[in-house]
Amino acid sequence: QVQLGESGGGLVQPGGSMRLSCAGSGFTFRLYTMAWYRQAPGKQREQVASVTATYNTNYADSVKGRFTISRDNAKNTVYLQMNNLKPEDTAVYYCNAPLGTRHYWGQGTQVTVSS
Repeated sequence: QVQLGESGGGLVQPGGSMRLSCAGSGFTFRLYTMAWYRQAPGKQREQVASVTATYNTNYADSVKGRFTISRDNAKNTVYLQMNNLKPEDTAVYYCNAPLGTRHYWGQGTQVTVSS
């Protein structure tokens, strides 16, 4: 079975940094695009970053220049490095694996940016 598990969330001050991790299992991790989404209270879920099997990356305009997505296929893990965090980055962050027509999701990890 496909499983995704996020870790690394928590409370951070504005301007601070945080790195999220997502470990995947149950599929051939290295062959698939991986992505990070987030959902803030009262807002639609949005994709913030993705990285393909060939290491191409894509970012939402709101995080471009501040966030970096990367992957370590030897560890079946995708990361989201978040720098210069802003209060509007506060959300539950979800790891996503779009395996063909099926999308799989992690349980989510809370990121709170507040002073």
